Amino acid sequence: MNTILSTLFIVLAAGFVISRFLPVKGVQNISGKELKSIAGKKGKQFIDVRTVGEYRGNHMKGFQNIPLNELASKANQLDKNKEVIVICQSGMRSKQAAKVLKKLGFQHVINVSGGMNGL
Repeated sequence: MNTILSTLFIVLAAGFVISRFLPVKGVQNISGKELKSIAGKKGKQFIDVRTVGEYRGNHMKGFQNIPLNELASKANQLDKNKEVIVICQSGMRSKQAAKVLKKLGFQHVINVSGGMNGL
């Protein structure tokens, strides 16, 4: 019985870890290099989902700071029909942010893979 429970736990844990790295359906991923070519363009919403402290320490010009833990409650400040580009430090939180935005009905969501580390 313990072996079955242990195996089940390992399978569930592995599934959870793997799911964190799978792409989010309907979200485009771009590199830091690709971001630089579209940064500052009109008609796009640039969101940095890092903490306020991280954002103050270093951020890209034109990005608005909405920390990931506040994104769902502040999403009404964004236009669901305009492209939203999300960035964080490594690309993990921005991926989560992209998932949140898609669930809230945002149509065009782009995640910067590698985040600020990839610039």
